[in-house]
Amino acid sequence: MQPSVRTLYALVTEFGVTVDEVLFDQKSPSPVPASLSAPESPSTAAGPGLAVQRAKGRPAITLSSGVTWERLMFWADEDVEFIEATYAPGSASSPDDELVRHNGHEFGYILSGTLRVVVGFDELVLRPGDSITFPSSTPHRLCNEGNETVRAIWVVRGRRGTHPGHEAP
Repeated sequence: MQPSVRTLYALVTEFGVTVDEVLFDQKSPSPVPASLSAPESPSTAAGPGLAVQRAKGRPAITLSSGVTWERLMFWADEDVEFIEATYAPGSASSPDDELVRHNGHEFGYILSGTLRVVVGFDELVLRPGDSITFPSSTPHRLCNEGNETVRAIWVVRGRRGTHPGHEAP
């Protein structure tokens, strides 16, 4: 299945689940054997313990818009998404005339390429080393208008929020 970003956010919002549960059918990380960290058992304190996600076999999905999301880590906090986003030349988070909005707050860091970002009435061009943060409830669109593939690290926090009016349009 290759949903659009808009459809994906609509499903997540409607069913009150995370993107992980829809795309990757997983809620939390697999525990790392204690022998990899210390002779004792991993800590059972609140929050995630030691977890490792190897590059090989990392879950990924390519959306209909040409954007690929690779899950970098499943964290015990279901309301944090940590992904590597890859934008092939000409790909975008939504069609030219549409902006997306959803619950949460986004943090992005550009590894390579040039990413055009529209957030509300602001248009920005991000290059390697640039970072951005914005409320996901502000209509936004990310696109690669160049010839080089864009790679970015993206974190979305609070997508499960229940604030009225913050659903994907």
